[in-house]
Amino acid sequence: MSVTGGLVMLSEMLPNLPPSEKKIASYILDHPEEAVSLTASELGKRSLTSGAAVIRLCKSLNLKGFQELKLRIAGDLQKNDDVGFRDIEPEESQLSLIQKMTNNTIQTIKETAEILRSEELSKAVNAVKKAKTIHFFGVGASGIIALDAQQKFLRIDKTATAFSDVHLVATLIANAHKDDVVVGISFSGETIEVAKILELANEKGITTISLTRYGTSLVTERADIRLYTSATREATHRSGATSSRMAQLHVIDILFMCVVAQAYDETIMRLDETREVIHSLRKGLGKPNRKKG
Repeated sequence: MSVTGGLVMLSEMLPNLPPSEKKIASYILDHPEEAVSLTASELGKRSLTSGAAVIRLCKSLNLKGFQELKLRIAGDLQKNDDVGFRDIEPEESQLSLIQKMTNNTIQTIKETAEILRSEELSKAVNAVKKAKTIHFFGVGASGIIALDAQQKFLRIDKTATAFSDVHLVATLIANAHKDDVVVGISFSGETIEVAKILELANEKGITTISLTRYGTSLVTERADIRLYTSATREATHRSGATSSRMAQLHVIDILFMCVVAQAYDETIMRLDETREVIHSLRKGLGKPNRKKG
Protein backbone atom coordinates (compact mmCIF):
# COMPACT_ATOMS: atom_id res chain seq x y z
CA MET A 1 0.00 0.00 0.00
CA SER A 2 1.54 3.31 -1.08
CA VAL A 3 1.82 6.30 1.24
CA THR A 4 -0.49 9.12 0.18
CA GLY A 5 -1.92 12.42 1.42
CA GLY A 6 0.80 14.87 0.37
CA LEU A 7 -1.42 16.90 -1.95
CA VAL A 8 -4.24 16.96 0.62
CA MET A 9 -1.85 18.25 3.29
CA LEU A 10 -0.53 20.97 0.99
CA SER A 11 -3.95 22.17 -0.17
CA GLU A 12 -5.41 22.26 3.34
CA MET A 13 -2.39 24.00 4.91
CA LEU A 14 -1.94 26.45 2.03
CA PRO A 15 -3.93 29.41 3.47
CA ASN A 16 -2.01 29.32 6.77
CA LEU A 17 1.54 28.97 5.46
CA PRO A 18 4.17 31.78 5.55
CA PRO A 19 4.77 33.47 2.17
CA SER A 20 7.86 31.48 1.10
CA GLU A 21 6.33 28.12 2.10
CA LYS A 22 3.08 29.09 0.37
CA LYS A 23 5.02 29.66 -2.88
CA ILE A 24 6.52 26.18 -2.64
CA ALA A 25 3.19 24.54 -1.80
CA SER A 26 1.48 26.31 -4.71
CA TYR A 27 4.26 25.24 -7.08
CA ILE A 28 3.96 21.60 -5.99
CA LEU A 29 0.17 21.64 -6.34
CA ASP A 30 0.53 23.06 -9.87
CA HIS A 31 3.40 20.72 -10.86
CA PRO A 32 3.17 17.56 -8.71
CA GLU A 33 4.74 15.22 -11.30
CA GLU A 34 7.74 17.51 -11.64
CA ALA A 35 8.11 18.10 -7.89
CA VAL A 36 8.65 14.42 -7.02
CA SER A 37 11.75 14.31 -9.24
CA LEU A 38 13.42 17.40 -7.73
CA THR A 39 15.78 17.86 -4.79
CA ALA A 40 14.91 20.36 -2.08
CA SER A 41 17.40 22.81 -3.53
CA GLU A 42 16.02 22.42 -7.06
CA LEU A 43 12.45 22.89 -5.84
CA GLY A 44 13.52 25.99 -3.97
CA LYS A 45 14.94 27.47 -7.18
CA ARG A 46 11.89 26.55 -9.28
CA SER A 47 9.56 28.17 -6.72
CA LEU A 48 11.82 31.24 -6.34
CA THR A 49 12.52 30.42 -2.69
CA SER A 50 15.24 28.19 -1.21
CA GLY A 51 16.04 24.65 -0.16
CA ALA A 52 15.83 25.74 3.48
CA ALA A 53 12.26 26.97 2.89
CA VAL A 54 11.36 23.55 1.45
CA ILE A 55 12.60 21.90 4.65
CA ARG A 56 10.61 24.40 6.74
CA LEU A 57 7.51 23.55 4.72
CA CYS A 58 7.95 19.86 5.54
CA LYS A 59 8.21 20.74 9.23
CA SER A 60 5.04 22.81 8.96
CA LEU A 61 3.33 19.72 7.56
CA ASN A 62 4.67 17.64 10.50
CA LEU A 63 6.58 15.43 8.08
CA LYS A 64 10.00 13.88 8.70
CA GLY A 65 11.51 15.53 5.63
CA PHE A 66 11.20 16.30 1.93
CA GLN A 67 11.58 12.63 1.01
CA GLU A 68 8.41 11.74 2.93
CA LEU A 69 6.51 14.55 1.21
CA LYS A 70 7.68 13.30 -2.21
CA LEU A 71 6.64 9.73 -1.35
CA ARG A 72 3.18 10.92 -0.35
CA ILE A 73 2.78 12.99 -3.52
CA ALA A 74 3.97 10.06 -5.65
CA GLY A 75 1.30 7.92 -3.96
CA ASP A 76 -1.31 10.57 -4.70
CA LEU A 77 -0.37 10.59 -8.39
CA GLN A 78 -1.00 6.86 -8.60
CA LYS A 79 -4.61 7.28 -7.52
CA ASN A 80 -7.11 7.62 -10.34
CA ASP A 81 -10.47 6.86 -8.71
CA ASP A 82 -11.19 10.05 -6.76
CA VAL A 83 -14.19 11.93 -8.12
CA GLY A 84 -13.75 14.98 -5.88
CA PHE A 85 -16.22 16.91 -3.76
CA ARG A 86 -19.47 18.00 -5.39
CA ASP A 87 -22.09 20.41 -4.09
CA ILE A 88 -25.83 19.82 -4.37
CA GLU A 89 -27.94 21.72 -6.87
CA PRO A 90 -31.47 23.22 -6.62
CA GLU A 91 -34.22 20.71 -7.40
CA GLU A 92 -31.66 17.93 -7.74
CA SER A 93 -32.97 14.37 -7.98
CA GLN A 94 -32.84 12.05 -4.99
CA LEU A 95 -30.68 9.57 -6.90
CA SER A 96 -28.13 12.27 -7.71
CA LEU A 97 -28.14 13.48 -4.08
CA ILE A 98 -27.54 9.94 -2.83
CA GLN A 99 -24.56 9.59 -5.16
CA LYS A 100 -23.07 12.99 -4.31
CA MET A 101 -23.45 12.72 -0.55
CA THR A 102 -22.05 9.19 -0.57
CA ASN A 103 -19.09 10.27 -2.69
CA ASN A 104 -18.38 13.30 -0.49
CA THR A 105 -18.38 11.18 2.66
CA ILE A 106 -16.15 8.50 1.13
CA GLN A 107 -13.75 11.15 -0.15
CA THR A 108 -13.51 12.82 3.26
CA ILE A 109 -12.92 9.53 5.07
CA LYS A 110 -10.23 8.52 2.57
CA GLU A 111 -8.44 11.86 2.93
CA THR A 112 -8.71 11.61 6.72
CA ALA A 113 -7.02 8.20 6.62
CA GLU A 114 -4.22 9.69 4.52
CA ILE A 115 -3.39 12.47 6.99
CA LEU A 116 -3.95 10.57 10.25
CA ARG A 117 -0.40 10.06 11.53
CA SER A 118 0.30 6.66 13.11
CA GLU A 119 2.75 8.16 15.63
CA GLU A 120 0.15 10.54 17.06
CA LEU A 121 -2.52 7.83 16.97
CA SER A 122 -0.24 5.52 18.99
CA LYS A 123 0.29 8.25 21.58
CA ALA A 124 -3.47 8.80 21.83
CA VAL A 125 -4.15 5.06 22.19
CA ASN A 126 -1.58 4.73 24.99
CA ALA A 127 -2.92 7.79 26.80
CA VAL A 128 -6.51 6.58 26.61
CA LYS A 129 -5.56 3.05 27.73
CA LYS A 130 -3.82 4.38 30.86
CA ALA A 131 -6.40 7.07 31.65
CA LYS A 132 -8.39 6.89 34.86
CA THR A 133 -11.14 8.98 33.23
CA ILE A 134 -11.48 10.28 29.67
CA HIS A 135 -13.20 13.66 29.35
CA PHE A 136 -14.56 14.34 25.85
CA PHE A 137 -15.59 17.92 25.09
CA GLY A 138 -17.05 19.55 22.01
CA VAL A 139 -19.45 22.41 21.30
CA GLY A 140 -22.45 22.16 18.97
CA ALA A 141 -22.10 19.37 16.39
CA SER A 142 -18.76 18.37 17.93
CA GLY A 143 -20.63 17.77 21.19
CA ILE A 144 -22.48 14.94 19.42
CA ILE A 145 -19.12 13.37 18.51
CA ALA A 146 -18.09 13.63 22.18
CA LEU A 147 -21.26 11.80 23.26
CA ASP A 148 -20.63 9.06 20.69
CA ALA A 149 -17.08 8.64 22.01
CA GLN A 150 -18.30 8.45 25.60
CA GLN A 151 -20.84 5.76 24.70
CA LYS A 152 -18.17 3.65 23.00
CA PHE A 153 -15.62 3.76 25.80
CA LEU A 154 -18.20 3.17 28.53
CA ARG A 155 -18.95 -0.16 26.82
CA ILE A 156 -15.40 -1.40 27.52
CA ASP A 157 -15.47 -0.29 31.16
CA LYS A 158 -13.55 2.97 30.66
CA THR A 159 -14.86 5.82 32.78
CA ALA A 160 -15.74 8.62 30.36
CA THR A 161 -17.60 11.93 30.43
CA ALA A 162 -19.06 14.03 27.64
CA PHE A 163 -20.66 17.41 28.24
CA SER A 164 -21.08 20.38 25.91
CA ASP A 165 -21.56 22.95 28.71
CA VAL A 166 -18.22 24.71 29.14
CA HIS A 167 -18.84 25.62 32.78
CA LEU A 168 -19.66 22.03 33.71
CA VAL A 169 -16.60 20.71 31.88
CA ALA A 170 -14.39 23.34 33.51
CA THR A 171 -15.66 22.12 36.90
CA LEU A 172 -14.86 18.53 35.93
CA ILE A 173 -11.34 19.47 34.82
CA ALA A 174 -10.75 21.50 37.97
CA ASN A 175 -11.34 18.31 39.96
CA ALA A 176 -9.68 15.91 37.51
CA HIS A 177 -6.60 13.79 38.20
CA LYS A 178 -3.24 13.95 36.43
CA ASP A 179 -3.81 10.45 35.09
CA ASP A 180 -7.00 11.57 33.32
CA VAL A 181 -7.13 12.51 29.62
CA VAL A 182 -9.03 15.44 28.07
CA VAL A 183 -10.08 15.18 24.42
CA GLY A 184 -11.04 18.49 22.79
CA ILE A 185 -13.12 18.14 19.62
CA SER A 186 -13.49 21.05 17.20
CA PHE A 187 -13.73 20.70 13.43
CA SER A 188 -12.48 24.24 12.78
CA GLY A 189 -9.87 24.04 15.52
CA GLU A 190 -10.79 27.62 16.44
CA THR A 191 -13.54 26.96 19.01
CA ILE A 192 -12.45 29.19 21.91
CA GLU A 193 -14.28 27.15 24.56
CA VAL A 194 -12.45 23.96 23.54
CA ALA A 195 -9.08 25.75 23.47
CA LYS A 196 -9.75 27.14 26.97
CA ILE A 197 -10.62 23.71 28.36
CA LEU A 198 -7.43 22.20 26.96
CA GLU A 199 -5.46 25.10 28.41
CA LEU A 200 -7.04 24.49 31.82
CA ALA A 201 -6.16 20.79 31.58
CA ASN A 202 -2.57 21.63 30.64
CA GLU A 203 -2.24 23.81 33.73
CA LYS A 204 -3.20 20.81 35.84
CA GLY A 205 -0.71 18.55 34.07
CA ILE A 206 -3.42 16.46 32.41
CA THR A 207 -2.71 14.85 29.03
CA THR A 208 -4.65 16.58 26.25
CA ILE A 209 -5.71 15.30 22.84
CA SER A 210 -7.21 17.41 20.03
CA LEU A 211 -9.40 16.26 17.16
CA THR A 212 -9.60 18.97 14.50
CA ARG A 213 -9.33 19.47 10.77
CA TYR A 214 -5.79 19.37 9.44
CA GLY A 215 -3.58 22.37 10.22
CA THR A 216 -2.38 24.60 13.02
CA SER A 217 -5.13 26.15 15.13
CA LEU A 218 -6.02 27.50 18.58
CA VAL A 219 -7.03 24.02 19.71
CA THR A 220 -4.08 22.06 18.29
CA GLU A 221 -1.59 24.51 19.79
CA ARG A 222 -2.91 23.59 23.25
CA ALA A 223 -2.92 19.82 22.75
CA ASP A 224 -0.18 17.34 23.67
CA ILE A 225 -1.44 14.87 21.06
CA ARG A 226 -3.03 15.94 17.77
CA LEU A 227 -5.44 13.89 15.69
CA TYR A 228 -6.67 15.29 12.38
CA THR A 229 -9.52 14.88 9.94
CA SER A 230 -9.61 16.12 6.38
CA ALA A 231 -10.74 19.74 6.21
CA THR A 232 -13.20 18.84 3.38
CA ARG A 233 -14.50 21.45 0.96
CA GLU A 234 -17.13 23.82 2.36
CA ALA A 235 -20.06 23.49 0.00
CA THR A 236 -22.58 26.23 -0.72
CA HIS A 237 -25.36 24.26 0.93
CA ARG A 238 -22.97 22.91 3.57
CA SER A 239 -23.04 19.33 2.35
CA GLY A 240 -19.35 19.34 3.32
CA ALA A 241 -20.30 19.77 7.00
CA THR A 242 -22.04 16.41 6.88
CA SER A 243 -18.89 14.75 5.58
CA SER A 244 -16.74 16.38 8.26
CA ARG A 245 -18.97 14.92 10.99
CA MET A 246 -18.54 11.47 9.47
CA ALA A 247 -14.76 11.97 9.41
CA GLN A 248 -14.73 12.87 13.12
CA LEU A 249 -16.78 9.76 13.94
CA HIS A 250 -14.37 7.72 11.82
CA VAL A 251 -11.34 8.90 13.82
CA ILE A 252 -13.12 8.15 17.11
CA ASP A 253 -13.94 4.66 15.77
CA ILE A 254 -10.29 4.12 14.81
CA LEU A 255 -9.09 5.27 18.25
CA PHE A 256 -11.63 3.01 19.95
CA MET A 257 -10.77 -0.06 17.86
CA CYS A 258 -7.04 0.46 18.40
CA VAL A 259 -7.65 0.43 22.17
CA VAL A 260 -9.81 -2.69 21.81
CA ALA A 261 -7.17 -4.46 19.71
CA GLN A 262 -4.42 -3.88 22.29
CA ALA A 263 -6.44 -5.53 25.07
CA TYR A 264 -8.49 -7.78 22.82
CA ASP A 265 -9.69 -10.56 25.13
CA GLU A 266 -10.66 -8.24 27.97
CA THR A 267 -12.39 -5.61 25.84
CA ILE A 268 -14.25 -8.16 23.72
CA MET A 269 -15.51 -9.73 26.95
CA ARG A 270 -16.72 -6.29 28.09
CA LEU A 271 -18.45 -5.67 24.75
CA ASP A 272 -20.15 -9.07 24.92
CA GLU A 273 -21.32 -8.40 28.48
CA THR A 274 -22.81 -5.01 27.60
CA ARG A 275 -24.46 -6.49 24.52
CA GLU A 276 -26.05 -9.25 26.63
CA VAL A 277 -27.30 -6.79 29.25
CA ILE A 278 -28.93 -4.59 26.61
CA HIS A 279 -30.44 -7.64 24.90
CA SER A 280 -31.91 -8.96 28.17
CA LEU A 281 -33.24 -5.49 29.01
CA ARG A 282 -35.07 -5.32 25.69
CA LYS A 283 -36.33 -8.85 26.11
CA GLY A 284 -37.50 -8.16 29.66
CA LEU A 285 -39.44 -5.08 28.64
CA GLY A 286 -41.50 -7.10 26.14
CA LYS A 287 -44.44 -5.57 24.34
CA PRO A 288 -46.59 -2.98 26.14
CA ASN A 289 -50.03 -4.12 27.25
CA ARG A 290 -52.88 -2.45 25.43
CA LYS A 291 -56.17 -1.93 27.20
CA LYS A 292 -59.25 -2.95 25.30
CA GLY A 293 -62.45 -0.98 25.21
